[in-house]
Amino acid sequence: MSPLIKTNIFRAFRNRNYALFFSGQSVSQIGTWMQRTAISWLIYSLTHSAFMLGLAVFAQQFPSFLLSLVGGIVADRYSRYKILLVTQTASMIQAILLAVLILTNHYVIWEILTLSVVLGIINAFDVPARQPMVHDMVNDKEDIVNALALNSAMVNIARLVGPALSGIVLQTLGAGICFSLNAVSFLAVITSLLMMKLPKFNPPAVKKKVTSELAEGFEYLKQTPTIGVVILMLTCLSLLVLPYDTIVPVFAKVVFKGNAATYGYISSFIGLGAILGSLFMASLKKGTNLKVILLMSSAILGIGMTLFSRISYFPVAMLFAVVIGFGSLTPMTASITIIQVEAAPHMRGRVMSYIAMAYFGMLPFGSLIIGTVSQKISAPFTMLCQGIMALIIVTIFSKYLTKKPLATQ
Repeated sequence: MSPLIKTNIFRAFRNRNYALFFSGQSVSQIGTWMQRTAISWLIYSLTHSAFMLGLAVFAQQFPSFLLSLVGGIVADRYSRYKILLVTQTASMIQAILLAVLILTNHYVIWEILTLSVVLGIINAFDVPARQPMVHDMVNDKEDIVNALALNSAMVNIARLVGPALSGIVLQTLGAGICFSLNAVSFLAVITSLLMMKLPKFNPPAVKKKVTSELAEGFEYLKQTPTIGVVILMLTCLSLLVLPYDTIVPVFAKVVFKGNAATYGYISSFIGLGAILGSLFMASLKKGTNLKVILLMSSAILGIGMTLFSRISYFPVAMLFAVVIGFGSLTPMTASITIIQVEAAPHMRGRVMSYIAMAYFGMLPFGSLIIGTVSQKISAPFTMLCQGIMALIIVTIFSKYLTKKPLATQ
């Protein structure tokens, strides 16, 4: 066994299925971030409207809000492995269609928004299946928390590399090539899935009505207040704080007088901070109070946003972009880890669908709010208000989340 894998941070790689999944997803996530960056820049370049940036995020994420609960039920009823094969293939087709539209130069805004809606529908079924499937990939259950943290690190490494590559490709080759590269990247994750050897899926003996399963999931949250409070805090952050990336293109073009490459660099520095946050999460020892981590990282996010909004000198602003990145993904990682550890196995899909609903449901509304407000009061002042709101949310929820320690298991 490699000495690197023996270390605490990378111990989940000793599970073959997880190592395969991590490798494939790493490539695919880079492509996904390239596409996200390209879509935001393309829409802002065409419209010069912060509101349209918010609308683009709304178009992609609102379908996930509407369908995530159904996606959670599907993830609990059927093979998550097969669900992922379908959703990853469908995502590849969506990227191909987007690339064809741009490369043939026959596109208008509504077509881009429509394909964003399609991706949102796909994600509503992908997320509730992908996160709980980590349990099926990891043989040693002591590696679960580490695997979940490495998942977050993988996404954040992609968040560092993807936007930087996207900025370069946008400037030199155009958005169509970004979307084409994303389509190709899905081959990596599909191949990794096909190479896995997972235990045979045993469907639940009794399948209840969808409404009954939804009610059962909600009742379960009421009976487990720790999970309910965490989801409620994530809901508030997703509505009022986390949509800050909606106005990042405005900072790139208006505040820093830059271009697509500037936007890519800002996103990459945020991604660098997120990587540091993920590695921090992966290195946590057994017994660490995850609720304190959730509160502290949210406070760091608020401080980072407040300072970033006040700086107009690009190199210094990038330091605070790293702080934003550290604070922005760590709350989500901590929340998912708490829920994955605490939730009963037969409820994980539905519980993940609720957290997906909280995240994907509030982000689109938050993006519309942030886009509209920044159009009225400027992007820097809007982000300043978001930073202050993050600190207020931490203050309110700290008295509920510090009553009883919740440790990693």
